[in-house]
Amino acid sequence: MSEVIIQVDNVSKSFKLPHEKHGSLKSLFVNMLGRGTKYEKQKVLKDVSFDIKKGEFFGIVGRNGSGKSTLLKLLAGVYSPNKGHIQINGKLTPFIELGVGFNPELSGRDNVFLNGALLGFSKKEMETMYDSIVEFAELEKFMDQKLRNYSSGMQVRLAFSIAIRAQSDILLLDEVLAVGDEAFQQKCLEVFEEHKANKQTVILVTHDMEMVKKYCDRAMLINNGEISDIGETNRIALKYSKLNQQIIADTVNQSESRLRLSIKDLNFENRRNFNFSERMTVVVDWKELNVNTFESIGVHIFKLSGEHLTGINSRTSKDLKNWKDKGSIQINFDLKIIPGKYYVIAEMFSEPGKIYETSTEGVYFIVEKTQMTWSGLVELDHKWVSENES
Repeated sequence: MSEVIIQVDNVSKSFKLPHEKHGSLKSLFVNMLGRGTKYEKQKVLKDVSFDIKKGEFFGIVGRNGSGKSTLLKLLAGVYSPNKGHIQINGKLTPFIELGVGFNPELSGRDNVFLNGALLGFSKKEMETMYDSIVEFAELEKFMDQKLRNYSSGMQVRLAFSIAIRAQSDILLLDEVLAVGDEAFQQKCLEVFEEHKANKQTVILVTHDMEMVKKYCDRAMLINNGEISDIGETNRIALKYSKLNQQIIADTVNQSESRLRLSIKDLNFENRRNFNFSERMTVVVDWKELNVNTFESIGVHIFKLSGEHLTGINSRTSKDLKNWKDKGSIQINFDLKIIPGKYYVIAEMFSEPGKIYETSTEGVYFIVEKTQMTWSGLVELDHKWVSENES
């Protein structure tokens, strides 16, 4: 039997959520004495047990709010379990949250050395690696700027570039491809290939089932704080798709949400049926919500069969300014996707990974069958070039 590098045994985690806010010094004093504070116990993980073997590329999948983030923070040592035991037989480098370990008031250069120190590198070692870190992140022109002036994509590129230099036995990656352009994502995939070839233990958290099937040796599906299944990647991917399909059905049948969706055409008229490659506009409306209670909007498109076609988030856009006060936002999609029926669902986040509101009416649209010159789920932009063309 292969050596076990991570063992999670009967782990549970819950949090105490206060029901009351302190409106006066008197109420605060009373609550400090333990008289009057009311809490709700939120069970996030329930009796979770699994092993990860040395050299295994292990995938963890699940819907937002399933308990994935809490499990990752338990593995990284950020949280301690209320019950059960976690054994890590090696050094683990976590890459679980954007900006963790960064100081926004320091320059990009200073943050490289700060992060390196947190990972256990000496200043001399970081000086040796500095140029390759900056080159990988493609931030040569920005390293003397303060980090608070960086976009979220720039920050994640820098953090990931530092993290992969860590001399650790286990690399923990949470949705590293969720932020970043296509060129950077390709670099990440090349890093995955390298780690897989070198038999390094990698734990990958993602919503992308194709990545799970391509890179992972095994995968685990978490739902409502419990392990729904663990094992062969194709089986886990299929179960995840079926779970999404059920969520679509449940969402459509729920009562009205304060987060509303509509689908428009080029003339900004309501539409449901579109031709292949036609432009569709999704409008998300939150006029009844306090703009100070959320930080971003996420939009997901699912096939009726449950496959997660795409998921995007407003925090990655460089063009949005003062958008929350307007009460609505538009997202344009060019529908170069296989004909069929799709559902759009929106989510509002109070902070990265924490859902504040979900659209409870999934809006559907149909891409009509037309003559197609390609096969598969989507048509990728491409160009044919012959050998003698420059």
